[in-house]
Amino acid sequence: MINQKLKMNNYKPNIAIIGTGSTRFGELFDKSYDDLVREAAGQAIKDAGISLDMIDGAWLSTAFPEIGVFKGRSGMDLSEPLSLYNLPVTRVSNFCASGGDAIRNAANALMAGECDVAMALGVEKLRDRTPQDSIVKLMVELGHPFYQKGFTAAGTFAVYAARHFKEFGMTREDLARVSVKNHYHGTLNENAHHRREFTVDQVLSSPMVADPLTVMDSCPTTDGASCVIMVRNEDVDKSMHQPVYIKGLGLSVSTGWDMPFFDPNDEFLSFLATKTASQKAYTQAGITDPLEEIDLIEVHDCFSIVELLTYEDLGLCKPGEAKDLIRSEATKLGGEIPVNVSGGLLSCGHPVGATGIRMVTEISGHLRNRAGGRQVKGAKTGLTHNIGGPGAIAFVSVLSSEL
Repeated sequence: MINQKLKMNNYKPNIAIIGTGSTRFGELFDKSYDDLVREAAGQAIKDAGISLDMIDGAWLSTAFPEIGVFKGRSGMDLSEPLSLYNLPVTRVSNFCASGGDAIRNAANALMAGECDVAMALGVEKLRDRTPQDSIVKLMVELGHPFYQKGFTAAGTFAVYAARHFKEFGMTREDLARVSVKNHYHGTLNENAHHRREFTVDQVLSSPMVADPLTVMDSCPTTDGASCVIMVRNEDVDKSMHQPVYIKGLGLSVSTGWDMPFFDPNDEFLSFLATKTASQKAYTQAGITDPLEEIDLIEVHDCFSIVELLTYEDLGLCKPGEAKDLIRSEATKLGGEIPVNVSGGLLSCGHPVGATGIRMVTEISGHLRNRAGGRQVKGAKTGLTHNIGGPGAIAFVSVLSSEL
């Protein structure tokens, strides 16, 4: 049924990214929410070679205003720091897919002719709260009245790790290899929250969070902002722009809060949301063999097991073979299909509303040959992936340097 629906989908994005910007991600106690908005937007506007008054539609991605600095509850919190008034500005919140969904909404508005120059900006301030006032507390108090009381993100994904251990022979060392790889990549990224290398033994010996996931298998809580400026393809001025073309966009909400945990048919081996969103994006972009046709990928490694699950859900390998990709170093910089060359969420951190847009700025940097010491040579096509809401929501984009 899914494949039949996809065959009927004739949607083709006609959108180019002409400017990107991103702050450093980290514990940014010296910067306010508004400071981060201005920094990321300023970089993107400068990169695009336009003036702020040319923006005629904007989308703000903030997933959790309640636990940050109580900013991001409406589009007004983007308008005010930029003095961006008298135009439509919309706040987008869709858990960890918020940033990607902001880009999707901006792209759709451009294609509908509602605006000509669009901004998608993601920002989150999560470090200005104590751990007791964190996302976990928010979910316990405001989430599902039964399921949410025992929920943690680490506990959710730990179940998937245990199932892969049993069904496919994955090991704790395989999880640790993801963390080692991504922390190495993080040393090459000046904007990453953590810029330090670790060994497999150090990852394994770090404190246990939810067996088998340790602290070093888990991404940090982080502040940061990222921004992209977008236009229709026909409006690109190649004399001043180095565009990155959006070839495919997929968003899927495939389960609710109770699922998959109350679904007796779920095997806890993959995420339907990722599979559905990636199929949509692949269909739009004309991708039939992602391992051969994509040059680099940014995936949602909020926990190390999620990166391994995503290898399989994106079709980079068959079910059970993710462990072989990480063991062979195929996904390391210089390998067959580099994944999370930015350092991923494990090194960059995860300011939720900003992460999806940060990934797009990262891939764009490689496609424009601007990634410095972590540049993937000859990169022409890249992919970004986010998943959130206990595996319920996924976003996938396919980007290219070629029209």
